[in-house]
Amino acid sequence: MLVLAKAMLALMIGFLLSIFSGMVLIPLLKKLHVKQSLSIFLREKHKKKEGTPTMGGFIFIVPTVLTILILLALNKIEFSDNLFIILFVFLAYAGLGFLDDFLIIKRRNNIGLTEIQKLFGQLLIAIIFFFLFMRTGREPELTIHTLGIHLHMGWFYGVFLLFMLVASSNAVNITDGLDGLAGGLSLIAFLAFGLIAWNSTWVAGYEEIAVFCFILVGSLLGFLFYNTHPAKIIMGDTGSLSLGGTLATIAIITNHEVTFIIISGVFIIETLVCILQTLSVMSNGKKLFLMTPLHHHFEKLGWDERDIVKSFWVVGIILAMLGVLFAVWI
Repeated sequence: MLVLAKAMLALMIGFLLSIFSGMVLIPLLKKLHVKQSLSIFLREKHKKKEGTPTMGGFIFIVPTVLTILILLALNKIEFSDNLFIILFVFLAYAGLGFLDDFLIIKRRNNIGLTEIQKLFGQLLIAIIFFFLFMRTGREPELTIHTLGIHLHMGWFYGVFLLFMLVASSNAVNITDGLDGLAGGLSLIAFLAFGLIAWNSTWVAGYEEIAVFCFILVGSLLGFLFYNTHPAKIIMGDTGSLSLGGTLATIAIITNHEVTFIIISGVFIIETLVCILQTLSVMSNGKKLFLMTPLHHHFEKLGWDERDIVKSFWVVGIILAMLGVLFAVWI
């Protein structure tokens, strides 16, 4: 019950602070002309979104970190190595995303960091995470508790972790294309992992990890108040890279890498569609989808943006429930 009370308190504080952050940040970003620049492929369909303030990730990043600091100062939660690692990844990927958003705004086009520069930054953060994580005494082992599987991976475990962080941060980034889509799916995923972390009693600082997830859920809920259609602000790479990297980090720390695949199913499908489209065009010059990522394919089919977002949320909720069922109950 104590963890539940902490979770509800954390969620409430995160929500209220994010609502306040949005009230302050959105007018400030408009005043500073921090505006979204759309790709030429999207300007016809999303013309009204041109000029919407970006870097909205700060609306949930700042309240989440601030709430953690408040709870630590009040001795409501305890500091742990795992909490430090999560905060490091959360802020490091946010910093990388901020740099990308800043360059886009400065150049007044949709070109920020190059793909190589962004990938290098993602890998660097992932490598630092790996060394911090392995110093906690973790064995290079993939564990599936539900099936009783313990797979010793040796050096390949490091490669696997790097791939997870980079792929996850890119997957959320790719999904962030419609109002409320990435934010809503992230909220669902972190809620699921909050429940999973709550039951991961073998992990040092598992309660604090759960509380972090619930704080972020509250903050994302506040962010969605401003980000659902019609969006008053867009999270930008500042938010999407941070969410993706942190989601993978929590899955790794709690030994639920396989569960991550289930819960993040929509993000993964969005990414796979882009890969399949690219391979098809390169191999035979034909498109498998009208446009990628997948949410834009449905737009081309004539679906309303709000219907696409709601449908993807429903799929995300179903996958999250299956993930929790697989990880905790079965």
